[in-house]
Amino acid sequence: MLSYLKPMTGTTLRDRALLRISGEEARSFLQGLLTRDVLTLRRDEPRWCGLLTPQGKALYDFILWGDEADVLIDCEAAQADALAKRLTLYRLRRKVTIARDESLTVHWSPDAAERPSDPRLPALGARWLGPASEGDAAAAFRAHRLSLGVFEGAEELGQDQTLWLETNAEELAGVDYDKGCYVGQENTARMHYRNKVSRRLIAVPIDQADEKRQRAALPDMGLSIELRRVETLDLTTLPDWLSSAIAAQTAE
Repeated sequence: MLSYLKPMTGTTLRDRALLRISGEEARSFLQGLLTRDVLTLRRDEPRWCGLLTPQGKALYDFILWGDEADVLIDCEAAQADALAKRLTLYRLRRKVTIARDESLTVHWSPDAAERPSDPRLPALGARWLGPASEGDAAAAFRAHRLSLGVFEGAEELGQDQTLWLETNAEELAGVDYDKGCYVGQENTARMHYRNKVSRRLIAVPIDQADEKRQRAALPDMGLSIELRRVETLDLTTLPDWLSSAIAAQTAE
């Protein structure tokens, strides 16, 4: 698996940024917006989640970290300001502060056993927060992540284009079904309980791309990320974690 890695220079993911959500209502504020439970969030148990449209489509995805009463949002650096603006629209008069935290950065390593695992898939490696170090591991992590068929960010998931469960969010621990209401919850829960996830985001070789289904073209990786109907998929070409989940779904 590590053969997919590109050369690493350090562990800092310089394409990520951190937003700190603070104030006495910080957690209850996020609880009503996001797809994962925030009230029980801890620093050493990060959670991947999404902020959705009312129809249940992905707008932003990110990883949450608990820091005492505060919550740190580990997000795309290129989307951090837009995400902060979107959260501010929901804040209204709540006692919540939304600001960048420049004192910490996101770090990654494929094999740092003493660090927390990436919450989506243990095979993604270790992820943690700390002061910035020299170098940049972003390209290595991206190559490793895509080799495992895990997608993230506005480019790969699309904004207001792909339903949250179609991004394989359930299989990657990106949704809680017992946390109460959040934006997009109704359609997301309906798809889950009716077993109606009929399309999935997958990666195919770019020479097999179907532009009608394409969400992102990644020529540097030789991949096309596409939303394809489940019945058309060859499960033998998918990552094990996804093929087994689809097989179980179609058997029900």
